Amino acid sequence: MSKVRQLAGGGRAVEVAPGRVAGWFERFAASHGGAASTLVEPRTVLVTATDGATATVRVPFGPLPAPHGEHPGLVVSSLVEHVSVSRRIGLVLVRLGAHSIGVAVDGVVQTSTTDRHLVHGRNKAGGWSQQRFARRREGQSARSLASAADAVAKALLPVAAELDALVLGGDRQALQALREDTRLTTLFDRAEQRVLDVPEPRRAILDEAAKRAVAVEIEVRDPQ
Repeated sequence: MSKVRQLAGGGRAVEVAPGRVAGWFERFAASHGGAASTLVEPRTVLVTATDGATATVRVPFGPLPAPHGEHPGLVVSSLVEHVSVSRRIGLVLVRLGAHSIGVAVDGVVQTSTTDRHLVHGRNKAGGWSQQRFARRREGQSARSLASAADAVAKALLPVAAELDALVLGGDRQALQALREDTRLTTLFDRAEQRVLDVPEPRRAILDEAAKRAVAVEIEVRDPQ
């Protein structure tokens, strides 16, 4: 079943496996009275239905090759071909206290490393006790993030030249902390814009993320 999330301001985003993208757009068009037009740009594909509904793809692993432009009807063959290309992807899933790093080919994890670190929750007590607790938690957080950065460096830097892309997931603040590690700057500069929303990273979560990483996210907005 496709993963769906609600969009701010209305609409929804649907994750569709590469092999199902063509069929998904055909069903979208059929359910909205047909496709009126398709705008193909290097980083965006926009299909507008006859009734005004739209389906937008922020092209992953872009840009789309030429030709670009607006076409009558449903014209998504270049997108389908693009997302169907075999790719080796680095995966970095991080939340405070846990990380899972891996390399996946066509949605299947080939190598991985996963670890957890104790990071206490926030303490509501006051006074000196709260301050000591905060210092302890800060130290635990720093060690957790340092361990995650070391894991990324060990697992992905040696194979960075072989990766077609990097996909991130988890907590954005934790990911930003890793991005600031100078060892990882060049690697993180290659990261896809879409950040996967994942729970505490575990191997099973990494397996799911590998499939989601190659899926196409389509933003659907119904007619006004």
